Amino acid sequence: MGNEDYSLYSGGLKGAEETFGETAEKYGVNEVTFTFEGHKLAREKNLTILSNDELKRGDISMEIVSARMDRRYAKADKIRKVFQVIFHMVNKGYQVFAIGWIQPDNTIKGGTGWGIELAKFFNRPVSVFDQGTNKWCTWSGNEWAEDKPIISSKTFCGTGTRNISEEGKKAIEDLFSRSFA
Repeated sequence: MGNEDYSLYSGGLKGAEETFGETAEKYGVNEVTFTFEGHKLAREKNLTILSNDELKRGDISMEIVSARMDRRYAKADKIRKVFQVIFHMVNKGYQVFAIGWIQPDNTIKGGTGWGIELAKFFNRPVSVFDQGTNKWCTWSGNEWAEDKPIISSKTFCGTGTRNISEEGKKAIEDLFSRSFA
């Protein structure tokens, strides 16, 4: 398969998703950016604007999200739409790659954490570059194990923090280099 046979699914937000998109473009990998009307993006390439009906397919009770993530979300209506977009990204991409921080309870900090929890629920291969340790980790059963993942599925999701570090950017570049060199 050529690089053009692979597809990145992302949300086009500032930080990790923007970097995943830029790197996919550099390597000739297809990019699909999911969003909803009125959502401000940093990267607006190959947009798929989800209708309200499409968003509803990814709907989930905020109480369930809060319980699963052991967090409360102040702006529930806005974050609900973001979580609905994340559903579509994870649903389309078989492998899931994220940049963020692994918390002591094995969740990932912020909204990125919900994408990772969905991926685990969907039994998808999941790898996170932990900006706390500057190492890639892959979910293995019930714990994170240090790893050097590669993109091996035709469809994959790239997501993560808006506050990406230089090490996080390099981790994305290295992931693509290992996968598509």
